[in-house]
Amino acid sequence: MSNADWLDRTRAALWHPCTQMKQLEATPPLPIARGEGPWLIDHDGRRYLDAISSWWVNLFGHAEPRINAAIVDQLSRIEHVILAGCTHAPVVELSERLARLTGLGHAFYGSDGASATEIALKMSFHYWRNAGCPDKTGFVSLKNGYHGETLGALSVTDVALFKDTYAPLLRNSHQAISPDWRLAEPGESAENYALRAAADLEAWLAEQADATAAVIVEPLVQGAAGMAMHHPAYLARLREVCDRHDVHLIADEIAVGFGRTGTLFACEQAAPRVADIADFVCLSKGITGGYLPLSAVLTREEIFAAFYDDRTARGFLHSHSYTGNPLACRAALAVLDIFEQDRVIERNRVKASRFTELLAGVRAHPRVRDFRQTGMIWAFDVADAPAGFATDFHRRALGHGVFIRPIGATVYFMPPYVIDEGEMRLLADTTLALLNTR
Repeated sequence: MSNADWLDRTRAALWHPCTQMKQLEATPPLPIARGEGPWLIDHDGRRYLDAISSWWVNLFGHAEPRINAAIVDQLSRIEHVILAGCTHAPVVELSERLARLTGLGHAFYGSDGASATEIALKMSFHYWRNAGCPDKTGFVSLKNGYHGETLGALSVTDVALFKDTYAPLLRNSHQAISPDWRLAEPGESAENYALRAAADLEAWLAEQADATAAVIVEPLVQGAAGMAMHHPAYLARLREVCDRHDVHLIADEIAVGFGRTGTLFACEQAAPRVADIADFVCLSKGITGGYLPLSAVLTREEIFAAFYDDRTARGFLHSHSYTGNPLACRAALAVLDIFEQDRVIERNRVKASRFTELLAGVRAHPRVRDFRQTGMIWAFDVADAPAGFATDFHRRALGHGVFIRPIGATVYFMPPYVIDEGEMRLLADTTLALLNTR
């Protein structure tokens, strides 16, 4: 079937995520037939460089042979089994490896990032109840932060487009000022601004800690805020603040984990281990290399212990039908193997440096403001972006064979780690060409 045939059928049958469906009349979705490395290929054979890793999930390219083989092997063993009352090798092995990598343990699994946020929020709330502090029920997040769109996750999200319509359904939460370095005063360093933002949050906790369960942050990069980046000093200081005021710290590494920021986990840029920063860490997106839905929340032993009791009601009675799915866990284990076998973090540092060099013309362009980079994430703001800029930029990029989706006036790149220099050059040249035309 052709692209046109699939477009007719998708309009009749689907409701696409994060989409005003009427706009698909002018900008139809790409009918993808297959993937190959960092490329998406439609039914008419046209190829598009996947510059955003299919919503930030794909690490090692599409149809990666080692992940494929792991999933095929697992299919011949067990495809799924209830995790309430059963266990299996892939979920145990993955939990053990994540514990060694983060210093946090007792992995609890969900299906997606929002599920992980819900799990962490509920665990923190329930911990304080079990610990005899039932008034500690509130949450603090950051201005412009994003943690998902289920009701609990949306309560700690601060993106009006997603949140305002559902405000009557949500719990109130406090949004502290963002450590986004673009908000620093003239002459103020990114580090000093980060510390000022942490001081602002501490001033609030000084009065509200007795009613606060946890602070939740996206370490180093706030994705939906337009790739807002902050100095690692913020995380280290925030850990000190939470310790002083007896409040949990939830690290939402859903988008920034698994190498995106230049270390395996973003928190590692503020301390040797995730456990040195976070009481809970939320993982998803890249955990399976973009293959299967999976999320995980890991926490401290003392938090787990507060639920360990003869009384059922003190247990964490949260569940998902596909919790700890064996196929997804095998994919995640294959991803961790690739990180080790291919020395991915080390290689990515070389690639990141080279791509930044190739983007020199973009960085110097008169329309570009606040060019920024953290690990394998690049972003800049377009100073004179008109209404409809993101959709227009996306549509015009497709004409150059590049799939990219700006966030408002922010253009960003988050490519699969297998991108090569020629593909980087295509992305840089295309971006420059689009900036030079309207």
